[in-house]
Amino acid sequence: MFLLVRFARPLVLIMGLCALLATPAQAQKKAKTAKGSYPAAEGFDAAGSDAKAVAIADRVMREMGGYEAWQNARYFGWSFFGGQYQLWDKYTGDFHWEKDTLVANYNLNTKRGQVFSRGQDVSATPTGQKVLDKLNPIWINNMYWLLMPFKLKDSGVTLLYKGEAKTLAGAPADLLQMTFKNVGVTPQNRYEILVNRATGLVDEWAYFAKADDAQPAFRRRWTDYVRHGQLLLAADRSDATKPTRLDNIFHAQTLPDGVMTSKTPVAKPKE
Repeated sequence: MFLLVRFARPLVLIMGLCALLATPAQAQKKAKTAKGSYPAAEGFDAAGSDAKAVAIADRVMREMGGYEAWQNARYFGWSFFGGQYQLWDKYTGDFHWEKDTLVANYNLNTKRGQVFSRGQDVSATPTGQKVLDKLNPIWINNMYWLLMPFKLKDSGVTLLYKGEAKTLAGAPADLLQMTFKNVGVTPQNRYEILVNRATGLVDEWAYFAKADDAQPAFRRRWTDYVRHGQLLLAADRSDATKPTRLDNIFHAQTLPDGVMTSKTPVAKPKE
């Protein structure tokens, strides 16, 4: 008998935006941009966004390592709430996911993959089919919790400046509002992004299940930044009362052979 996958409903939220899967050679078309900015993804709502919000998003990208470093970044690994661990190949769209006895190897472009339990292929079982059906939404969600600051000018995003604010820690911040048009699996979501005015880094985010909700479903910190290669990535996702982290964060340009196709849980790679 195989375990059914159970997901932590309060934490696992399907985000409104799906990242572009592109190698550097397939990178977004370059457009004329102001000095210090970076080209938005095709489909970014430039007309509906305002210039100050876009300028702040540009600074966030610079402070986190820069657009070129982000475009060239390849492998990411991290542990997510509820016991999930995953590795993502940003060039190919390959996604290796683990939870309990289950391991899945999946390609986000072809939407095809296999699921294993204790090394045995269970792809054709109800459990395997359930996992395969959920892997694309799982990736969208889990990736967004790790990499959202790099996605502020993605396809379908509208970005607005909503004024000055204070973070949970009391730091002065600029408040951005992020909404979506016709992308992802929950385009009705809205986010408030608090960018620290001193550092230019995202310090906090708030999630609204519906864009017109008066109160967020949660508000969490986005702190404890550590440099991984050329990129800064944050581990802390605590709210006002409960410490919460993303663990085993990894970024590199190479992985040992066989890791992305392993039928059993892998040794979590170190940088």
